[in-house]
Amino acid sequence: KIYENEEIKNMFTALGVSIGTADDNKALNMEKLRYHKIVIMTDADVDGSHIRTLILTLFFRYMKELIEFGYIYIAQPPLYLVKKGKEEEYCWTEQQREEAVLRLAKGGNPESVNIQRYKGLGEMNAEQLWSTTMDPERRTLKQVTLDSAAEADRIFSMLMGDEVPPRREFIEANAKYANIDA
Repeated sequence: KIYENEEIKNMFTALGVSIGTADDNKALNMEKLRYHKIVIMTDADVDGSHIRTLILTLFFRYMKELIEFGYIYIAQPPLYLVKKGKEEEYCWTEQQREEAVLRLAKGGNPESVNIQRYKGLGEMNAEQLWSTTMDPERRTLKQVTLDSAAEADRIFSMLMGDEVPPRREFIEANAKYANIDA
């Protein structure tokens, strides 16, 4: 059924891969693979993490060979821009944001430092997106391994599964990372 989904078909077409026949265990045919670096770029927030987990699960379950050959990467966009006057710093974590505020406040009032939280990649202008996430000279990419993809698959299966207790435990343990906006 997944191979009938239009978005999934488009992804296979864009990558140049196809699924083999039942005779070859439906192996991924990579003879016409167009790219050897496939970058997943999602928002830096919790929603982006969920989407990234779904995409990783798709690759893990249906295109595992791309992961095995080391072709799948995750882009790391910043979550914050911390700015005071002409000085600015991009931050990827809460700790980096707190340290940047203290640095830019220079012993003064931390409230004088402007903090912009990016709720999505669409909130960045083209220059910001290029300089933080796309520029090969400055970007941070994490290569996906079978272990990381297997973990994404495990989490996805647990979150979407029928068993409530493990899902509840996971949500309670990870709720502090959600940064849910009011």
